[in-house]
Amino acid sequence: MLLDIRNLTISTNTANGRVNVLDRVSLQVDEGEIHTLVGESGSGKSLIARAIMGFLSPRWEVQADRLWFQDTDLLNLTAKQRREIIGVDIAMIFQDAKSYLDPNITIGAQLSEAVLNQDLSGSFFKRKSERKAKVASLLHRVGIKDHEAMMNSYAHQLSEGAAQKIMIASAIAHRPLLLIADEPTSTMEPATRQQIYRLLAQLHARYGMSILMISQDLGAIMQQTQRLSMIYSGQIMETGGADALLESPSHPYTEALLNTSLYRHAKMPPRTRLPTLAGAEPTLQHLPIGCRLGPRCQYARPPCVKTPSLEKRQDRQVACHYPLHLDEGKK
Repeated sequence: MLLDIRNLTISTNTANGRVNVLDRVSLQVDEGEIHTLVGESGSGKSLIARAIMGFLSPRWEVQADRLWFQDTDLLNLTAKQRREIIGVDIAMIFQDAKSYLDPNITIGAQLSEAVLNQDLSGSFFKRKSERKAKVASLLHRVGIKDHEAMMNSYAHQLSEGAAQKIMIASAIAHRPLLLIADEPTSTMEPATRQQIYRLLAQLHARYGMSILMISQDLGAIMQQTQRLSMIYSGQIMETGGADALLESPSHPYTEALLNTSLYRHAKMPPRTRLPTLAGAEPTLQHLPIGCRLGPRCQYARPPCVKTPSLEKRQDRQVACHYPLHLDEGKK
């Protein structure tokens, strides 16, 4: 197992006291796996990614039974030790790629900084040309053929798709074992989104790189996704094989997201209104007791005021007292 997170809790202070924004989250990513984490905006998806990367500010308190990358406990590392791992074995790309590119220097100069010195074998005087050649190679890998024009460009001159390709090129410069993609295509047109997804799938197939993809739409996940995890308001609802969950969801939240996405309604007539999940995701000041989906769940019963644990049920793990399609009498 490449990444192993067990009972990750992230808390912060609010006007009503301390609250657990993430509540005992467990998540695993195997070597060479594409694992997609899906949840609505504000569900805590990005907090998980930033906890892995060590990007959280001191106002967040992080606790976990286990937060391991390979055989390394990330929570017991110093800041310097964490940076050494992040700089080599784990990389992350973000939603608004342009905002993470330096507007004052060329794309070529920025990618040159991503090339590690240990990847250069020439003499001191030859390293400049060798570094440029590696940057050109990176651009070719992400589907940019005219590397000279791109290396001389600035961030404001790039389209969304091109900017995201540059972020991916920078991320794979040191051939990471794990790539975390935090909603990298959410603002893109469908055609551009599919182009980026194809690129990530090719890199995954070529290098065996594991990918933790973060998305808020089940209808817009990578076709190559092998495992899905559903998160709602800081709690993991369900996790399992992607095909199995999409075919027969066991948690009401997974079913609700499927019903509200184009995954099940791709052939709906024009102007047809999609189904919606009643209510709104709770604020930090008004988190429900027990299962946080309870107030919006049509299947909720009195025992749901007690937080369900994420338990193994058949071919998946489900955090629900009354899972769909597994226990009789639920429907």
